[in-house]
Order: sequence, then structure tokens, then C-alpha cells
Amino acid sequence: MDQMRHLRIFIASAIALSFGSCSQHYHLVKANRAEYAINNSVSPDSAVIKTYLPYKTQLDAEMNQVIGHSDVQMPKVDTIPESLLGNFFADATLQQARKYDTTIDFAMPSTKGGIRVALPKGNVTLSNIFELMPFENELVAFTLSGTDTQSLINFIAATNGQPVSGLRMKIKNKKPEEVMINGKPFDAGKTYRVLTSDYIASGGDNALGFKNPLEKKVLGLKVRDALIGYVKETEAAGKTINAKLDGRITKD
Repeated sequence: MDQMRHLRIFIASAIALSFGSCSQHYHLVKANRAEYAINNSVSPDSAVIKTYLPYKTQLDAEMNQVIGHSDVQMPKVDTIPESLLGNFFADATLQQARKYDTTIDFAMPSTKGGIRVALPKGNVTLSNIFELMPFENELVAFTLSGTDTQSLINFIAATNGQPVSGLRMKIKNKKPEEVMINGKPFDAGKTYRVLTSDYIASGGDNALGFKNPLEKKVLGLKVRDALIGYVKETEAAGKTINAKLDGRITKD
């Protein structure tokens, strides 16, 4: 497949005017068209480079800043119910979100597909977090009925597990069993405070349960900023990120 992009420039070279009884009408008579291929054969423009280079240098310095350290590599794995990367992502966002709303019971801040890249062992840079979460998604806390919470739990089970925090379950035949929320058995007669992103809440990745919330609270905290805050605070406390598999979601 040809991946070449083209810049198309259309130049109107002549316009004829005709006059009606009450108004003027313009008719295009001729258009000259030139097409320029944009690919590796195009020579760099020194003037353009000179213009953007100071900004690139400043941006690179900021993005390459080490903001934390990880004891383990956290690969992106979408085929298992629980992963190191998913646990880190969910735990970090829930911890930061509870500074804004202490009543949150559990979190599903993203789906496995929404977490974009792995995180390395060792230095964690600001760039790593931007690559992990390149979108401007906001964290939102919802009060869900027991029925809607069940729909969300069913979605998590049917999709072979998702990044969660504060929630534990077993999956059998794509259905949830032994569901625990904050250490207590799930009760369909109760309401629950659930943290997610505005993207997931709007039905992104076909997530269920957020269409008719009893309450919605926008926290004013981006998912990416929550991750950055968690990593920086862990570093400031003299600790390293040490994500673990703890059996929060298992599959029979």
C-alpha cells in the first residue's frame, strides 16, 4: 500500500464575471493544479528547522525528565485478566482520585486497549507517561445503582478482565463470580461510587453501566495527570513503583 502523502495546491488562475439583473455572479473559468509529494526525498528546510529547534530542545529536555523508578517492567498484555500494567494504572488513578472524592468504591479508569504502551523497568520519564496515556481524558466519579454496577461487572467478565482497583472477582464462562468491592461481597441492592474516564463513561470501548448514573462528578483531574502525580509522589517518598499481580481478577 502506498503510504505517500501529498500536498495538493489548487490555484484559481482566472475568474470571469457575469452580471444579472439584480446581482453579480462569479464563475470559475480555469484552475491550475500542482501536486507535490511529501516523502523522504524532500530536503530539510534549514529555515524551518532553525525556527522549531529551540522549542524541540526545550520539549525534549522536559519529556526526558526522570520522574520515578520502577522495580519491574510492565508489558502491555491484553490477553490475560490481570496484568502488572493494568494494576499499576488502576491503582495509581484511584489513589489520586480519592484526594478529590474519598467515597469512591472502586475504579475501572481504562480498558486494556486504552492503555497504549508498556512501562520500562528502571527510569520512568515524563515521556513514558505521555506515551502510556496520550489522550486528554478526564477522571469522573459516578454513583451507580446496583443494577448498573452489575452491568459494568458483567462487561469486565465478558471481556476477560479489565484494569480495576478496589474490585476483585473470578471469571467463569465469561460471567463474574465471587465479586468483592472494597473487601465486601457485591450487593445488587446497594449503590456504588465508581471511578472511570469520560471516554469509558460515554460508551467508549463498548463499556456498559454508565448510561444512567444516579450522580456524576467531574473531578477536574486528567487520567495522565493522576498517573504523573502518583509516580512523582512515590519517588518523593523515596520509594519505587513495584506493581504486583495479586489475583484481583482470575479466570477458571
